[in-house]
Amino acid sequence: MILYRDDYRPAVDEAIDLYRTSTLGERRPIDDEARFKQMLAHANLTVTAWDGGLLVGISRCVTDFVWTTYLADLAVRLSHQCQGIGKELIRRTQAAAPQAKLLLLAAPAAENYYPHIGFAHFPQAWMLRAGDEIVR
Repeated sequence: MILYRDDYRPAVDEAIDLYRTSTLGERRPIDDEARFKQMLAHANLTVTAWDGGLLVGISRCVTDFVWTTYLADLAVRLSHQCQGIGKELIRRTQAAAPQAKLLLLAAPAAENYYPHIGFAHFPQAWMLRAGDEIVR
């Protein structure tokens, strides 16, 4: 049985192991432990999924709880995918901030997953990446 928690932030090593085994680690700074630790610490909504003592899923978000929730990371261990864990993490994330819209940037491998569970695509989003400068 999978236990879901929103009252506990996983240890950095547990989270790094999850990201590595979910393939999300390919796009996150898991080899920069200090930076990764700050990512976890500054998320203000984190929902986790546990199979016994093993972290098997995470929803890591930044939210104001009333207007917008940015789902920065949704990761499920490959060994536990296709069991509804990702959907349940999203459901619990949405329930924690029911007035807020839920936004995310999909990883290329997951682009077909999100429309399947009810997300709509909005191509008008814009992004300024870290290190980019505003054009004067």
